[in-house]
Amino acid sequence: MNGKYEGLDNDSQFGMSPVGRLIRDAWVFGLLPETEQCAGWSAGMLQNLYENVHTEWMKYGHLPSRLPPELQQRHSDLHSRAISEAKANGWDNELGDDD
Repeated sequence: MNGKYEGLDNDSQFGMSPVGRLIRDAWVFGLLPETEQCAGWSAGMLQNLYENVHTEWMKYGHLPSRLPPELQQRHSDLHSRAISEAKANGWDNELGDDD
């Protein structure tokens, strides 16, 4: 990421970038409203968000399976929907030669 983040809706990896996953995890934990796409956010702002999300994940050993049922469902719904939408827009989840 150079400069500012382009926003989840304009993510170059169809929302499957590390920043995209970070934003959805922030939604899961209620750290951001689902309407927040983080467009124009600086690296420092995203780092602060990462630290807050990381703190929440620590409570559950960084495993979705350890989330309380309501958060597990929210995580599953948000990430499944994002994967389906990304694939529909041309995202390929296979690793390339450069990955």
